[in-house]
Amino acid sequence: MPRIAKAPRSLPFTGDPQADEYLVSDPLALLVGMVLDQQVPLEKAFMGPWVLRERLGTELDVARIAGMPPDDLVALFVERPALHRFPGSMAARVQDLCRMLVQEYGGNPTAVWTTAETGDELFKRVKALPGFGEHKARIFVALLGKQLGVRPKGWEKAAGSFAEAGSLASVADIDSPGALLAVREHKRAMKAAKAPAAAAEPRAAAKAPATIAKAPTADAKPRAAAKAPATIAKSRAAAKPRAAASRA
Repeated sequence: MPRIAKAPRSLPFTGDPQADEYLVSDPLALLVGMVLDQQVPLEKAFMGPWVLRERLGTELDVARIAGMPPDDLVALFVERPALHRFPGSMAARVQDLCRMLVQEYGGNPTAVWTTAETGDELFKRVKALPGFGEHKARIFVALLGKQLGVRPKGWEKAAGSFAEAGSLASVADIDSPGALLAVREHKRAMKAAKAPAAAAEPRAAAKAPATIAKAPTADAKPRAAAKAPATIAKSRAAAKPRAAASRA
C-alpha cells in the first residue's frame, strides 16, 4: 500500500474557500478539475467541480454522472457561464471518466491511487483515465505526492521534473495564494518562450519552395543541349552564302 499522509483541508487553486475545500473532500472533484485544466485558467478549471455540484443539486456522484443522458450533462456544462471554453467536449470527457471509474474501480475514485503499489503503476493508471495523458498524469502523481501525501515507492521518478521541490511548474506546487501567482507566471513565461519557435516554423516552411525553385534542376542540361543543334544549323546556313560568293 502507498504511504498516505494527512491531507490538507483545502487546495488553494480557485480563490474560493468552499471550492478549494471541495477539491480535498471529494476526490471526484479533484479528478474533474484536472480534466478541465486545459486551455482555460486553472482557477476556472478547478472551480468547475463546485459549480457542477451546484447545478446538479447534489454532491458529485460517479455512478449518476456515468449514467446520465449525455445531452443532460452537456446542458449543465453549457449553461452560462459555461464550465469550460469547450463545454460539449469536456462534458463527454468527464462522463467517460466516470464510466471508467465505475467499470475499473467500482465507482471509487480514490481506488485509483490508494491501491497502486508503485509510482509507475500509479502513473499508468492515471494516464489511462479519459482526459489525462502523459504530461497531465505526471503532474497529478506529483500533486498526490506533494500535497496529499500519496507516495508509493518510486512516485518521484514517475512524476518526473514535477516532483522537484519548489519547481513552481504546475498545480502540484500550489499550496498558497502566492504560489498560485508564481505558477501562473511560470506558465506564462514558458508559453512566451515557445511562441518565437512556433512562429519560426511556418516561416521556414514558406521559404522552402522558393529555395527549391532556385536550385539547379535535373533537366537544365538537356535544355542547354537542345539549344546546340539550332545554333549549329544557323552557323551552317550563314556559311553557305559566303562559300557561294567566293566561288563566284
